[in-house]
Amino acid sequence: MKEKYKILWVYLLAALFLVVNFYLVLNKDVYWFFLLPLVLIMLYYYLTSLDTIILFITFLTPFAVNILDMDVGLGISLPTEPLMFGVLLLFLANLIFENRYDRRISRHPISYIIYAQLIWMFFTMLTSEMPIVSLKYLISRLWFVVPFYFMAAMIFKNRTNIHRFLWLYMIALGVVVIYTVTLHSQYGFDEDVGHWIMSPFYNDHTAYGAALAMYIPVAFGLVFFPGTSNKMRTLASIILFIFLVGIIFSYGRAAWISLIVAFGVFMLVLWRVRFYVVLITVVVVIGLFLSFQQEIIDRLEKNKQDSSANFVEHIQSITNISSDASNLERINRWQAAIRLFDERPAVGWGPGTYQFVYSPFQRAKEKTIISTNLGDMGNAHSEYLGPLAEMGIPGMLIVLILLVFVMITGLRVYKNGDREVKFLSMMSLLGLITYFAHGVLNNFLDTDKLSVPFWGFIAILVSLDVYHLDKTNPRETEKPASNE
Repeated sequence: MKEKYKILWVYLLAALFLVVNFYLVLNKDVYWFFLLPLVLIMLYYYLTSLDTIILFITFLTPFAVNILDMDVGLGISLPTEPLMFGVLLLFLANLIFENRYDRRISRHPISYIIYAQLIWMFFTMLTSEMPIVSLKYLISRLWFVVPFYFMAAMIFKNRTNIHRFLWLYMIALGVVVIYTVTLHSQYGFDEDVGHWIMSPFYNDHTAYGAALAMYIPVAFGLVFFPGTSNKMRTLASIILFIFLVGIIFSYGRAAWISLIVAFGVFMLVLWRVRFYVVLITVVVVIGLFLSFQQEIIDRLEKNKQDSSANFVEHIQSITNISSDASNLERINRWQAAIRLFDERPAVGWGPGTYQFVYSPFQRAKEKTIISTNLGDMGNAHSEYLGPLAEMGIPGMLIVLILLVFVMITGLRVYKNGDREVKFLSMMSLLGLITYFAHGVLNNFLDTDKLSVPFWGFIAILVSLDVYHLDKTNPRETEKPASNE
């Protein structure tokens, strides 16, 4: 009898929902009420299975579309950023009222560096030239870091969730690449078209190339991952091929360079080259550059090869600092960033403000045909000079310290882990290295497209470090996070 009443209630509620919807549509031109069931389902998972929400956001990220309102200088990526904001609110509520979080994650050295970065962002927001822009930047950094570092590190205690995280973004990105390459082929793979053809999913070819570069080491690693079935190896091989085609036709020179850097690091680790040897080599190279910088610059200025659809010519254009508009515009942005830093070296101009304040700091002789004064063409084109201009010396130092500790953590986990942990740590570390290398020429951590993999890969390394190294102590690996 009770089952009949339950079925009756279901029919009654469904009928009521349809009646209300038809009334709103026919009389009020209101259509959003149709979304109510989806909202209720999402709310259910927010309250019962937050790890499912985080993985769902991961899958949606490559498909998300950025909506920008230049009148107020704010933008949002839909539907991912509102979903991330929901995770942030639940995390903060749990922290305030329950105070339940694993101290092994919260006290990890990388976590302390992230705290320092967020605290400094808050302080420089108070001194910002544009406080509203800086506040939005800080909040967006929180809704990137909390779900995909602090929450992800916890759910990655289950190693299966690491694989889900990697596969979900990869599969979604693969669909975007197929769409982009198919559309691009209709234009004969024209180089200029390749700069925007991936929109609206990625704003331009640089962000698109950076995402592909981060996941190529992951796809390559999954092809050879221990214990993987032939079916999954085949799928990983197909995705790797799709990504390689995508990155070639992205014409993203910075992405190509970042892969070369990652491959170099991989070979150094594989050959077990000592750290001090690498350090001495870097110091010698820097010393030689400083000693012969004028001769090097003179040589580079003789390169007149502009970017081209011809791949050999496109590679040659990487060192063209005399006529290539893209290269010259980067130099223009860097020079403006340094002048902004000179003006406010201690606290900078405020997080997220560079694109709105750099215009007066450009020099006429350094401007290019793609220069703008409208604050609508991107940031400082550097993950290091950007924070220097916006948050002063401490802002850039924190980024560099984070880089160092990520490297240390990744290499330690690789050295001490079992075979699967070695693969996961190396895949994640190489993906991060592509971004750190790419960060010399571009910056994308203010977007969900790159923040999700960036913080997610760091969370993988920290989670492996905390939960998956000591296999001889089951209490250490099985202890519930909520008990901490």
